[in-house]
Amino acid sequence: MKVRAYAKINLGLHVLGKRPDGYHSIETVFRLINLYDELEMVQNDQGIHFSSDRAELPSDGTNLCLRAAILLRDLTGCHTGVEMTLTKRIPIGAGLGGGSSDAAAVLRGLTKLWSLDISADELQTISGTLGSDVPFFFSGQTAYATGRGEMVERIGLQLPYSILVATPQIHVSTSWAYSTIKLNPNQKRPNLKELLSSNVRDPATLRRDLTNDFEETVFEKYPDIAKLKEALLSGGAEVALMSGSGSSVFGFFSAPEKARKLAENLSSQYFTSVTEPQFKPEIN
Repeated sequence: MKVRAYAKINLGLHVLGKRPDGYHSIETVFRLINLYDELEMVQNDQGIHFSSDRAELPSDGTNLCLRAAILLRDLTGCHTGVEMTLTKRIPIGAGLGGGSSDAAAVLRGLTKLWSLDISADELQTISGTLGSDVPFFFSGQTAYATGRGEMVERIGLQLPYSILVATPQIHVSTSWAYSTIKLNPNQKRPNLKELLSSNVRDPATLRRDLTNDFEETVFEKYPDIAKLKEALLSGGAEVALMSGSGSSVFGFFSAPEKARKLAENLSSQYFTSVTEPQFKPEIN
């Protein structure tokens, strides 16, 4: 069995404050893009095993794919094993949710492979123990997220833009980003779901009001990411924003040919991908 694990971008990201449990409350809109890892899963009787084409990925207890498989096995009491092989295309540590999407793909795939009686809603609930943004990957193409990011509301949002995503060879630590972010709890900003729903065809408003709270501190430490954002804007993007805590930056393009041309021009320095407006993910 092969399962796709799509990357996501954050269409805006507000960090609202620190919670008593040590996490931060956020507001964001997640969106799947046409970039995916692929997991091949073969049932066996020899336990749970994982391998990938990327040597830097751990294969011990910290690996999210292994953790997801063990979680599902322990929850259901299933004694069947699996050999998982990951083909990695989503850049690692780039704000695109690759690890979380892989974990969700394992839960979806193994539910079918092992013929388990567990619903998608139950999978979404238990997936939050693996990571704050894992539940999103059970919510379709677009979702509004609050809490730690695990409280997701599926929304319909027709984006009339080609989306170019560019990733520099910079790894931004998410824990560092949260520990250094400058919070302003009294700052009044538009609700991201309402902003996008009401102004999706008004790029000037989106360019002004769509924000990512991590940009200030991340750009200060990594000015090359700020330069990448400017490169997208000067290359024809009507809106550009960093995704998550970085390092990827995406741009909205009304003219698809501009997105494709800029992606080609940037590809010698950055990993790039383009998602067309009509994209629909193939989710198993």
